[in-house]
Amino acid sequence: MGHARSYISFDILRRILSDYFGYDIFYVMNITDVDDKIIKRARQNYLFDKYLQEKLSLEQVLADAKQVMKKFTDNAKKTTDPDKKQMMERLLVKLTTAVENLENAVKSNDAKKIEDAKHNLVIDAKDPISDWLDGKYGSTVTDNAIFALLPRHWEQEFHKDMDSLNVLRPHVLTRVSEYIPEIVAYIEKIMTNGLAYESNGSVYFDVATFDKRNNHYYAKLVPEAYGDASSLQEGEGDLSNQEQQLGEKRSSTDFALWKNSKAGEPAWDSPWGKGRPGWHIECSAMASSVCGPTLDIHTGGVDLKFPHHDNEIAQSEAYFNSADWVKYFLHSGHLTIAGCKMSKSLKNFVSIQQALEKHTARQLRFAFLLHSWKDTLDYSPNTMEIALQYEKIFNEFFLTVKDLTRDAVGETKLSTFDKWNHFEIDLNLKLSATKDCVHAALCDNIDTRTALDALRDLVCSSNIYIRERKPPNNLVLRDIATYITEILTIFGAIDTPKQLGFPVGTGAAGDTEQTVMPFLSIMAEFRDKVRTQARSLKAHDILSECDRLRDDILPNVGVRLEDREGEPSAVKLVDRDTLLKEKEAKRQAELEKAAEKERKKSELAAAQAAKDAQKKIKPTEMFSSETDKYSKFDEKGLPTHDHEGKELSKGLVKKLVKLQQAQEKRYQEYLTSLTNSVDL
Repeated sequence: MGHARSYISFDILRRILSDYFGYDIFYVMNITDVDDKIIKRARQNYLFDKYLQEKLSLEQVLADAKQVMKKFTDNAKKTTDPDKKQMMERLLVKLTTAVENLENAVKSNDAKKIEDAKHNLVIDAKDPISDWLDGKYGSTVTDNAIFALLPRHWEQEFHKDMDSLNVLRPHVLTRVSEYIPEIVAYIEKIMTNGLAYESNGSVYFDVATFDKRNNHYYAKLVPEAYGDASSLQEGEGDLSNQEQQLGEKRSSTDFALWKNSKAGEPAWDSPWGKGRPGWHIECSAMASSVCGPTLDIHTGGVDLKFPHHDNEIAQSEAYFNSADWVKYFLHSGHLTIAGCKMSKSLKNFVSIQQALEKHTARQLRFAFLLHSWKDTLDYSPNTMEIALQYEKIFNEFFLTVKDLTRDAVGETKLSTFDKWNHFEIDLNLKLSATKDCVHAALCDNIDTRTALDALRDLVCSSNIYIRERKPPNNLVLRDIATYITEILTIFGAIDTPKQLGFPVGTGAAGDTEQTVMPFLSIMAEFRDKVRTQARSLKAHDILSECDRLRDDILPNVGVRLEDREGEPSAVKLVDRDTLLKEKEAKRQAELEKAAEKERKKSELAAAQAAKDAQKKIKPTEMFSSETDKYSKFDEKGLPTHDHEGKELSKGLVKKLVKLQQAQEKRYQEYLTSLTNSVDL
């Protein structure tokens, strides 16, 4: 979902710039398939799979597990990041439990239990085992094909996720592995311009020399981060040897354009020997290859501003000898999970597919639309509940307008046009004001939240109009619904696939709703007549069948039938799953209502039983059981002393006398009821 934060946000911006403001957008996406983290993970996956295939003995697995846990424990102790330390400690507990389970299985002498426990230990310890294997055998992995498998797999998963989220495809997609010659040539020109140097088979960007040149200065986006050693080292990658690099660099602020490949890393030929691109250079070289010397807009997450984007700017300006490679940088805000930082390395993340199991792509997009693209978005139940409310408001409005204005679709007739009065004039003014508000919001840094609020207010005004104006004017309602549909389509909340060429056939052949609605309307009208007759004849079985058609049969084919007193039933086509969820929610609500009714009934019965039991107590015995309060009683059973032996005050005695008199009355009523029962 952290990735979705950027891609959905920038998809919204792209659609609005293109479809609302009319800009001609040429969208290029870079895929990083050569990177320190990818190399390390690909190597680890290869070694772990190989480890599984070796079918090691029990003794070997236990011996390896002890080494793995020792290394992992040492790393956990050295870790200073509190979140990472907590995550590692949780994993250590899990591993310890897995080892104990295996030892217990060995004691049981059950072969199946032993094999299952051994398998579970290896699987639970995958990450630390992979890291341990990488430390021992990582340098032996030399086949470039091994390093290509992991990014290809995840790129395919990425495209599936983007399709699922209704994110538009880029016009061009570039991969680092396919642009090695262009990257090498790019670096050579920077060196020719005197702003990079070779050292021990690697090439570094000369930040100090760049910074001294006219029209250039380093760290444009985050000037205060200039010299931030931690961020700079993170930008150099997980596999970089800091001490070795410092020995090769002229300055600690310099960064790698080309890295001399070590054993266990993919490598390509270059003028400086076998190596691979640095992280930052790929984006500049690939974007320049496709887009030329300038970019209008460069997007990315806010965490990439420094050093990644600042380094991109520097090396691109060095290549083109210009001062304005990118006109606008747009950085999307972070995404948190219920207020907590999301981090894959800390195992605190929600995948896109997991999110789509709970909510639809449209609902997720509404959550993003309701937040500024540049601010932090908190992915939480509360956030999604608000998104669902907005979706429901718009959906119910669309269904209502479709039902009310169905006759207005198709052939234009004299009856199509009704005279407007102040109702229609006021509503049309509201529509015009909404258009102005939406336009102003989108001009103001693409403020989709304000735009959605304006559309919601328009829906509220329209609903009031529908309630007060009988019958409503079809055309003005359709104009409003059409405008809202257009804006939500621009936002990507409504997916309308575009076809190539002229439509096949004529009319509404491809519109399911217009095809089936005439038949559903006939059915609904017939059912209304049947219900009316059944009511007059008190034919309850027929009424039950009519209800079953509405509640059980039609929802299963995506049809919602709404009975309206004194008016024809409303027929609405709704997603089948949505209707079935509504049906289940209604059933649960009825069960809860019945349970609540039963609970209240039980409480009343219990209260009545207690009241009846109270009546049976003799007034002289009503206080005798309260020995925790009283220690002495008179001949009538009234308390005279408290539990400590102290005489009760006159005020309290007076109060107790009244309570006893009230009980005397209840007890007499009880005796009278017994007498009456005997007489009967």
